[in-house]
Amino acid sequence: MKIIYEIARYLVGGLFIFSGAIKVNDPIGTAIKLEEYFEVFAHDISPVFEYLVPLALFFSIFLSVIEVVLGIALIIGFKMPRTSWALMVTIVFFTFLTFYSAYFNKVTDCGCFGDAIKLTPWGSFTKDIILLVLIIIIFINRHQYGSWFSEKFGHIKVIGSTIVFTGLAYYAIAHLPFIDFRAYAVGNHLPSLMEPSEQLKYEFVMEKDGKEFVFDTYPTDKSYTYKSMDLANPEALPKITDLNVWTDEGDYTEELLSGTKLLIIIYSAEKASKANMEAINKLVNASNKAEPWVLTASGYEEFEAFRHEVQLAAPYYYGDATVLKTIVRSNPGIVLLKDGTVLGKWHHNDTPDISKINLLLN
Repeated sequence: MKIIYEIARYLVGGLFIFSGAIKVNDPIGTAIKLEEYFEVFAHDISPVFEYLVPLALFFSIFLSVIEVVLGIALIIGFKMPRTSWALMVTIVFFTFLTFYSAYFNKVTDCGCFGDAIKLTPWGSFTKDIILLVLIIIIFINRHQYGSWFSEKFGHIKVIGSTIVFTGLAYYAIAHLPFIDFRAYAVGNHLPSLMEPSEQLKYEFVMEKDGKEFVFDTYPTDKSYTYKSMDLANPEALPKITDLNVWTDEGDYTEELLSGTKLLIIIYSAEKASKANMEAINKLVNASNKAEPWVLTASGYEEFEAFRHEVQLAAPYYYGDATVLKTIVRSNPGIVLLKDGTVLGKWHHNDTPDISKINLLLN
């Protein structure tokens, strides 16, 4: 029995640390996912959840850091009765979220592992059920665990890890994620990711005499009854399916992905920081090897007012807000594209000078 609850301890602790660290790497991405949950709950359960939407980033940091700290506390055996209670509350909360997502098909990606590992809603729920079983084992045996360190040193480890990971989360917000797991990462060729990686293959599920049969091609034998058609190689689907930019005059996506573009991404003019607009304007005005484009999801009147206020002299195009947030976790953010390849990405706090842009283009 001791072997079982020790295995449970290290499995749960390791998974909590990994999951929390992935979220600490990109707190804004987790906040976007929490906003989706709050909006769904506001519609389905109570309007009170609307008041939590502005607090999504706070909850993102809190939950991410708590995951890491609980994982560390569990592995070192720090105050196991309290730690096991905290683990139980946390996993019940996450299990409810993933069940709600899966059963009602409301939020199709729980964001359990950020953008690093994508799970289906039912896959996420299954993962949480397994964790729940392991945590129940830990909870039942919570008084049997020993501690690696003295209580004083355990306090230092837990408080220290809380401070460190909270600091890392704030750094990722003020700059960009340490590791970019998204399709728009530096070095990626976007047009390639907008196409299937190989020819898509389909399977046809047919029924005959009460039995199911799977065919690679639709059978010509009319004695079979069609039941469903499934994609046999879903891993070949395009990684990018929703990248579009446009103006009132038409679609400009093809133009975006050809030539050299210096993108200033302002997904929301209302929420955009103006702290570094002087540096961004200086970059835009000095750019001679890359064509400046502004991408926004704001409406015409709102963006025109913002553009004139900050004196941003560059043509602007519209895009979907979720896509723009996915491209760069900054508002404003800067992206350098050359023939659809991402050469560089910067938070507005790290706005590069023109020499750095030219160096990347040489």
